[in-house]
Amino acid sequence: MTFKTLLLSAALIGATAMAHAEELKLSVTTSFANSGLAEILLPEIEKDTGITVQLLIVGTGQALALGAAGDVDAVLVHSRPAEDKWLAEGNGTHRREIMYNDFVVVGPAADPAGTKDSGSAVAAFKAIETAQSTFVSRGDDSGTHKMELALWDQAGVTAGGDWYKAVGQGMGAALNTAAGMNAYILADRASWLNFANKADLAITYEGDPALFNQYAYLPVNPAKHPHVKAEAAAQLEDWLTSDRAKALIEGYQIAGQQLFVFNAQPK
Repeated sequence: MTFKTLLLSAALIGATAMAHAEELKLSVTTSFANSGLAEILLPEIEKDTGITVQLLIVGTGQALALGAAGDVDAVLVHSRPAEDKWLAEGNGTHRREIMYNDFVVVGPAADPAGTKDSGSAVAAFKAIETAQSTFVSRGDDSGTHKMELALWDQAGVTAGGDWYKAVGQGMGAALNTAAGMNAYILADRASWLNFANKADLAITYEGDPALFNQYAYLPVNPAKHPHVKAEAAAQLEDWLTSDRAKALIEGYQIAGQQLFVFNAQPK
């Protein structure tokens, strides 16, 4: 076989591989994207399955809306009440838990509201409101925003006024705003650890079980949207719940800290 023939054969093999590659659209939260985990997983997914995952990075509310409209093939989000409602409306086939981390209260290192001494996340939020300390809210109907609103509600607080700044932005942008204002903010731990512009901010409250943050995978219902790539979505689900994914997810660390815990269960 000549060198020219070898080159032609290699080109044909490459063209065949590209022809068989499948693209899948997955709407995900900004907190997942900001964690840096996607950059670890996506190349391995493509290598193992041949599926090129195209991420649409938005808040949980918008991610679910994209699924309801059939604009994506599957959804990866973190707000159980919103997920259950979405499924009840017939938008997806099922919900599969993949991994979890937790939310943390981030604020000025000096902690002017005294949240470190709080006995619960709700008490920490009440302390921020009592002190009228500046608080940055994502304000974007994301899973993080939904958790924040639930905590204010449990604290008996109607968040508003000069101390409360709703920015309508993703996790990274909201953290940047909080850093610039030296303000409190609710963040998922993974995004916080991966956030470079920490300025004078630090974790001021953590550890309440109420701050548990579960991520789940929801395939879009092909009975509602026949064009969605249901087989590719099922293949991606199998990969995300595999031992291969577990090793990558739990092996992902920043500054020696593990960002996610894999908890997918067998079907």
